[in-house]
Amino acid sequence: MYYRSLFPRDLLAELERLQRDVQQTVEPGPSIRGQRRGYPALNVGGTPNAVEIYAFAPGLDPATLDVQLEKGILTIAGERQRSAVPEQATEHIGERFAGRFRRVVSLPDDIDPNSIVARYRDGVLHVSVQRREETQPRRISIQ
Repeated sequence: MYYRSLFPRDLLAELERLQRDVQQTVEPGPSIRGQRRGYPALNVGGTPNAVEIYAFAPGLDPATLDVQLEKGILTIAGERQRSAVPEQATEHIGERFAGRFRRVVSLPDDIDPNSIVARYRDGVLHVSVQRREETQPRRISIQ
């Protein structure tokens, strides 16, 4: 328990972050700490009427995003520009992703490819794909 007084907590956290960065650079696959997450972070869910995909990508220009649906595969691609650091400034930690990205989501067979809607608001891309009418649950009246 004496190590806490010898080493500040922030120093240990910084060393751990540096170790993680080096491991992610060297190791192409998942590590013992879990799989690396892609950018942008995704939430994928469904309702009886639609499949909902949320991509969390703040600070992007919606015109730079490319959303495609082909053969049940939804692809979200784009590029985030690196933030400019003033000439006299030194960047000590750079955790914000910059560069090209591509996320691919396999959708279920019951979607209607003609009813896809994509909206970008407050840094979140929301893609909604309706399910086909014949596959949606419906109530049958009894005569």
